[in-house]
Amino acid sequence: MPPPDQKPSRPVSRKIALVGGAFALLAIAVVAYGLGTRQAQNTRLHDMTEAQAAPVVAFVTPTSVSNQASLDLPGRLQAYIQAPIYARVPGYLKSWRHDIGARVKAGDVLAEINTPDLDQQLSQARADLSVAQANAKLAQITAERWQSLANTDAVAKQDVDTRTFTWNANIAQVKAAQANVDRLVAEEGFKRLIAPFDGIVTARETDIGALINVGAAGGAELFVVSETGKLRVYVNVPQNYVPSVPPGTKATISVPEHPGKTYSGTVEASSQAVNPSTGTTLMQLIVDNASAELMPGDYASIRLQMSASMHMLSVPSSALIFDAKGLSVATVESGNRVLLKPVSIGRDLGTVVELASGLAPTDRVIENPPDGIDNGTLVRFADTAPNPNATG
Repeated sequence: MPPPDQKPSRPVSRKIALVGGAFALLAIAVVAYGLGTRQAQNTRLHDMTEAQAAPVVAFVTPTSVSNQASLDLPGRLQAYIQAPIYARVPGYLKSWRHDIGARVKAGDVLAEINTPDLDQQLSQARADLSVAQANAKLAQITAERWQSLANTDAVAKQDVDTRTFTWNANIAQVKAAQANVDRLVAEEGFKRLIAPFDGIVTARETDIGALINVGAAGGAELFVVSETGKLRVYVNVPQNYVPSVPPGTKATISVPEHPGKTYSGTVEASSQAVNPSTGTTLMQLIVDNASAELMPGDYASIRLQMSASMHMLSVPSSALIFDAKGLSVATVESGNRVLLKPVSIGRDLGTVVELASGLAPTDRVIENPPDGIDNGTLVRFADTAPNPNATG
């Protein structure tokens, strides 16, 4: 047995070891907690920095076009029939009888031309005809006499044939001279300018004493006569709408000089071809103008009542992106990532564009996409704070 004053050392050493181990564990826990906290802070700072770097955008939802039953287009009114009147004979204007705005009937004389050169040519041609007729008569008498002597052997048959052929040649000269006279007489008829149909004189480009040249090549038009009881309207219909505007489609027409008043028209014909430079088809409408309120050449607004509704979505024109890949819009998908969608324009209305294809009604379209935006770009919305927990 140990002496009574000596204390045992093993329990004390064990206690010290336990205390030291506890302190070591505590130190390790403190260090691990500090490292974990710092890592979490770094991660949050990184995510916040990423969120702050994402472009701020505003989005809109495509809206259905409210007016799908009609199509508004510009057009120009034209006379149903319009004839420029040119001179067929040269000379000087002797007189005119109808000024602009005058209503004329078919066959009415618009003006008369003084043609001294043509009159002289006609006199010369008639004189040439008289000479040819006299020569033919003399050749006839001579030929008949030689033919009567042919059976008596008093003359040679060659001479008889010569006189006969001379007579035939003179007859041909008479016919040629007569044709020349007839031609000049016909030209004399063009000294009077005649209205070709019932209508209105819409232009007079000459006056008394003016030098008149022949035809459209050498001289300007003298008068223009237009039939305005009916008018034609030509409009260029976008290619996407052509199937919805067949012949017989009704239209409402308005003009600036009669605000608030409309006129009815009907699609009469289509060119059945697409202009490659404009992507439109030319169509012709007929408008009744019995009241004479509409004028040829007038600008008009045409509203076509389409036979079928066109299912289109509209977005702001600022949402369109033009690049080397073509036309597209930027939409926001899940995770606030950008997806570019190719689209096609149905109709450009200025600040708003109707799209014929490429979008769905539920798409979120970026209203003003920033430069350089591409597929997969992370964005955040203008009315929301940065989300540090956003995931890609």
